[in-house]
Amino acid sequence: MKMLRLLSALWALFYCSGVFAAGTVPGFSLTPQFDMLGKPAVGCRLYVIQAGTTSTPQNAYQDTGLTIPLPNPIVCDSTARLSQFFVADGTIKLRLTDKNGVQLFVGDNLLVVGPSSGGGGGGGTVDPTTIAATGDLKVAYGTSVLSGWVRANGRTIGSATSGATERANADTSALFAYLWGADANLAVSGGRGASAAADFSANKTIALPDLRGRVIAGRDGNSLAGRIGSGAGSFGVNNDTLGAAGGAEVHSLITANLPPYTPSGSVLSTLLNGGSTMYGFTIPGSNVGVGGAVTGGTQTQITTLLSVSSSFTGTAQGGTSAAFDTTQPTMLATYYLKL
Repeated sequence: MKMLRLLSALWALFYCSGVFAAGTVPGFSLTPQFDMLGKPAVGCRLYVIQAGTTSTPQNAYQDTGLTIPLPNPIVCDSTARLSQFFVADGTIKLRLTDKNGVQLFVGDNLLVVGPSSGGGGGGGTVDPTTIAATGDLKVAYGTSVLSGWVRANGRTIGSATSGATERANADTSALFAYLWGADANLAVSGGRGASAAADFSANKTIALPDLRGRVIAGRDGNSLAGRIGSGAGSFGVNNDTLGAAGGAEVHSLITANLPPYTPSGSVLSTLLNGGSTMYGFTIPGSNVGVGGAVTGGTQTQITTLLSVSSSFTGTAQGGTSAAFDTTQPTMLATYYLKL
């Protein structure tokens, strides 16, 4: 009896502690299947088998905790799509038949793509460095919602009853907690509580990073690079702050953008002869002699200097001071965050 209680306790510890890390097999979970003619294989059957065996069944589950088993085989729905399923990390064997039992696919030692390595699989373990982890970003050339991902579009995630605008579902809890801890500037509806878990349970939402219309630059981190951010142009934000956003699509040229230049030159402002005075002649009834000599006249000193000034107004030239484009050559795709 003592041994039975001990085994029960070990079973509870083993299963409730999350030792069985879970994953799925790309190309099958939530994916339509087709027959040999390329038609949707409505009612097809997927047999989940232990790797390295002929037909020894292995359980598949509805949940990542591996607590709610699915039928084996899993039957395709009316759209020929298999339901979402999870199996223990490692490798697995799958056999797919049509509704009449005709084999469409069989594969052994298929890699179970999951969040970590762990026991319980039918073969080797998964290298966690080769798979996407919660909070990872990826770019996809498409516009649709992807299973297991949400778009980095500034909308919100939360529990099924949170009213979140991007995804309201229990499967957002891991990303909710990750973002809650990674970036304190991401808004939580109603304000941040004691913990991410408490806020998620309270059906609050958290805003996703908003990467719409933005490119990504690496934060400085360990040392100042001086390429963007503080002291490096018009980015205008701290270059070590996660999620900081700056820059602008267009810019208007102002005087401060022009290079410094001091004009120089000379303008004739005073008519001088000899440095300080100019002499003229009043010659009533006299003649100018040979060589310009004056005869019979009276010399008069001009003590008031002649000042010269001028101004003009030209015709306006050039443009209208419109802002100019600063956008680098760009093509649009969609950023996604891993749940």
